[in-house]
Amino acid sequence: MTMAEKINETGKKKDDNVIFVGKKGVMAYVLATVTQFNESDEVVIKARGRSINRAVDVAEIVRNRFVVGAVPSVEIGTEEIKGDDGTVNVSTIEITLTKI
Repeated sequence: MTMAEKINETGKKKDDNVIFVGKKGVMAYVLATVTQFNESDEVVIKARGRSINRAVDVAEIVRNRFVVGAVPSVEIGTEEIKGDDGTVNVSTIEITLTKI
């Protein structure tokens, strides 16, 4: 994907409003999400595998305590990851929070 394809109509890169959830504490991702809401009306929280429960916790904390009334949209899926032992299926989640 070229840089021109990554830039949306507002002039930002597509991944500017995406929070990738990993192994850090929940509040680190909550802070990142709330900070991103200061710049945008929509934030996407992405996670896969064992981090999915943490991503759901982040979305719920943000929705209930910091950006009350944010509307969630959830997409789930599966990715195939190639490893030493062949391919492994890993679950994914993408939670889009939108301010109203």
